[in-house]
This record gives sequence, C-alpha cells and structure tokens, in this order.
Amino acid sequence: MCLINIKSDDVQKELSECMTELYESYPQKLSCDERKTLDWDLCSKGILPELDLLNIYHKITNFNIREEDELNRLDCNPSIPFEFLENYCCIPFKWDEDEMEIVLSDPYSINFLYYLFNKLNKLKIIFSLGRRSVIERLIQETYNRENKDEFGDEEYNASNNSEEALRTLASEAKIVRLVNEMYSRAVEINASDIHVEPEENKYVIRFRIDGILREFMSASLNQYPAVASRIKLIGGLNIAESRLPQDGRTNIKLGKSDIDIRINTIPTLNGESIVLRLLRKDAMDFTLKNMGMNDVMIKKFDDIITQPHGIILVVGPTGSGKSTTLYSIMSQLNTPGKKIITIEDPVEYKIPRLSQMQVNPKIGLDFAGALRNIVRQDPDIILVGEIRDRETADISINAALTGHLVLSTLHTNDAPGAISRLLDMGVENFLITSSLIGVLSQRLVRKICLKCNGTGFSSGKVKCKNCEGSGYRGRVGIFELMPISDDIRNAILKNADSSTIKEIAEKDGMIPLIEDGLKKVELGITKKEEVVRAASEKSK
Repeated sequence: MCLINIKSDDVQKELSECMTELYESYPQKLSCDERKTLDWDLCSKGILPELDLLNIYHKITNFNIREEDELNRLDCNPSIPFEFLENYCCIPFKWDEDEMEIVLSDPYSINFLYYLFNKLNKLKIIFSLGRRSVIERLIQETYNRENKDEFGDEEYNASNNSEEALRTLASEAKIVRLVNEMYSRAVEINASDIHVEPEENKYVIRFRIDGILREFMSASLNQYPAVASRIKLIGGLNIAESRLPQDGRTNIKLGKSDIDIRINTIPTLNGESIVLRLLRKDAMDFTLKNMGMNDVMIKKFDDIITQPHGIILVVGPTGSGKSTTLYSIMSQLNTPGKKIITIEDPVEYKIPRLSQMQVNPKIGLDFAGALRNIVRQDPDIILVGEIRDRETADISINAALTGHLVLSTLHTNDAPGAISRLLDMGVENFLITSSLIGVLSQRLVRKICLKCNGTGFSSGKVKCKNCEGSGYRGRVGIFELMPISDDIRNAILKNADSSTIKEIAEKDGMIPLIEDGLKKVELGITKKEEVVRAASEKSK
C-alpha cells in the first residue's frame, strides 16, 4: 500500500506505455474515461484476464492487491452512501480515527476520491486494488443490505421469465463481469468444474479443485436468473426453458488459455442447478509419465498396449482420470501408420489424425450402434468411451477377436473386479479369456503443494496462494495393473471369484492400488490420508 502520490494523467500515460500492443489498433489519445472503458472492454471479451489488468495497475501505482478472502466480512461504514460506492466501484476496507484504506478496481478516479475522503472525513487515505467483480458484489452485500427497501428486492425479478427479459438481465454489465470473473478465477486456480447452485435464500458458486469442491461465492437469489441466463446464453442453451435438463458446449478464450466448456442444467426445487466442466486445451500433456505411472509399470503397460489385438480396460469410479489415461495411450499409439477411431460421450479433446465420433442417443447413435459401424472403417485401434451393456461388450470382444486393439473403460473398484463386471453383463467366460489382455485400475490423489510443503501457509499465518490454503496443488494417479496371464485365464474359465483372481494377480507381480499410493507417500508426493481417501472411493 502507499499514500496517493500519482495523478490521473500519469496513470493514463503509464497505461499507454504498458499496454501498447493491446491498444495499438485504437486511437492514441484517449480520455481517462475512454481508457477505463477500454480496459474493462478487454476484460469482458476475455482478451485480458482481470488479474493481469490488476497487476498492470499495481506496477504503475504500487498499490497492493487485496485478495478476495481478505475482503470477506467487511464492516459497513455508515457515513458513505451506497450510491457513491457503486458509482466509483470502491469500498472501505478498514479505518480508524486517523486513516482509511479504500479498495478500488482501477486507479482512474484516485484524484477525486483522495480529495473527497481526505476533505470530508479528515483522514489519511490509503488505496489498494481489488477485482472489480468482487468489489461490486461486496458493495451489494455490505451496503445494499442496509438499504433493502430501496435497492434490494426489485433489481432482479425472477417472476418475469420471458426470453426478452432474461436476455436483458443476462446482458447487464455487472452480470457479464461476474460470469467472466467466475470463468477467469476457475481457470486461474485450475478448477475442473464449476457448480452454480440455487438454494432457498441464495445461490452458491463452487469450484472443484483437485477433486474437492470449494465455495467461491454466494449471493442473493434475486440475482440468480440473470447469472443462469448469462451462462446459458454463452452455452447456446434455451434461456427461457428451466423445466427440462439441457446440455450445451462452448469455447472461450481467457488471455492465453483456450477453454472448452461443457454445460449441463437440471431443474431442482430452488431453480436450475448448473454444472460446467472446464477442459483446458493448452494445459494437457497426454503421457503416462505425467499421469504418475512409474517407469517399471510403464514398461509393463507398454507391452500390453503395443499388442496388435485384444481388449484393454481402464477401470475406476467417475473422476478417477480414466479418460486422461485413454488419451495418453492414444497419443502414444497415434502414428501415421495406424488408423484410430474413437467413440466418446462426449469428445473431450480433439487429437490430430484420430477419427473421433460422439454418441448421440437422441438419434439412436449409442456406443453399440457406433461400434457396429466403425469396424467397417478398417481401423487398427478402437477406443470405446465406456462399456455399459452386454451389446457393447459383445461387439467390442468381436472386434478384438477379429484383429483390432480395443480400449475402453468400466466402472469397477479394482482391476480383478472388471472380470466380475463383464460376467455380470452376461459375457461368456471363454470370450473374456480369448479377448482381454490387461486391466488398469486407477484413482487420483492430490499432490502436496511445493510452495508451502503441504502446510497451507506460505509464511507465518499467511494463506498459501499457490494452493489456496489447502496444502495440495494438482493431482497424480495411483495405479493397479493386471496383465491377463495364463493362470488368470484358467481361473476365469473355472468361474473363480474376484478375490481369487486378485491373489493370482498379486503372485504374478501386480502391485495393489493402495501400495502404489504409499510409495508416492514415501517419495513425498502426497500424504497417507489422501491415498486412503482416494483408494476408498467406490464405483457407482
């Protein structure tokens, strides 16, 4: 933080120098108001993430940036009107008899703000910077609460659900900024999913970070129709339909990040629950090594996936990284001499040279129907997103027996359990022994944050920014690889149960899932309680 010591003209000049490339297509001489509008226009279009803009402001002014968690639970200063704070997008952070700290979203009004607070309140004024979307929300929560009769309940009227009214709400500048900030923050902290959930008196936005949901913000339920409509509008969904589930997909660019977003809505008692899956195209490096597989297991797995034909299954519960493992295998096998066709629901990442097909049950194109046709496309390798039923299993086995390498997933708790699952579907045991060549079971565990060494604090009691105070940053796989040996095939033909097959597999050298996890604990990659948590996750 620093006392006000710069002029608006200086800010304009510095910004022009710092952002020449961004502004090169615009007139050189812009007023402060025009420059300010341009800054936020760049943010609203996703060209410049808000945090990057704040860092530019920080470089110019030397004002500290106040993080969102620092600004929570602000007190209301009764001497400052709500309308004033809303107009200038600033909010008092803390004050005493001598000085006051004001958090603002941009430095363009600092001369006026300094004069006003200094002359009217006779206080030494200190400025700091904060995200505009956060400041706008806090002004509403902290000050508009004191003016409910005048401002609170009518701003967003959920009773008017016409398409025109919802489009108007969704286009309001505050809503656009809030939703953009939601996306930006999710990408910044590497969230995989965003949950937007209406409750009885509020709505909550939560991020799934390294497999765990954390609350990002909550706000008045009156605002929810506008936020939901904005999300649906971006995703190409019907904004006037809230009684039926909907699926959508969109692509956005945030700074240098290219984000593919899958959107799903379902009706609930309090309104539509919205979940957004974020797929970062620029952040994926599909290799088994990056997934966390050790060198010994990679060599064994390479022997399996380089077989000319047969079925390889990757098993585990939802969210255990099965799709990423399959993409890693595809990337390794993807050579000009191989024809690879995939059937996915949905296609998560587009990979060059692969022929990728997305199932569409609405028109009768399911896994079995798609698989039945692609075997006529002369593929060498076939990826089936999931074996869900007897028909898909039978066609996959037939493809494997006729010279194709087939990769797919199953929802089972461990590698031996895949045998039982196929038998439960009605697949004959002799077909399993003739086609199945390997099963890989996996889970994802959170990695210890390297910045705070798992403590959650960077220094003293300051929350670690790298892991948001959780002590973990990123995830890595733990694995259980079961090649199908002759002894296992004989056991399957004798209808042996999973525990018997597991004993045989361990005698053959299979390392159990939890044992692989404990080796990563010894290496300082994760913690024992995290391995126990992940290993206990069950398939549904």
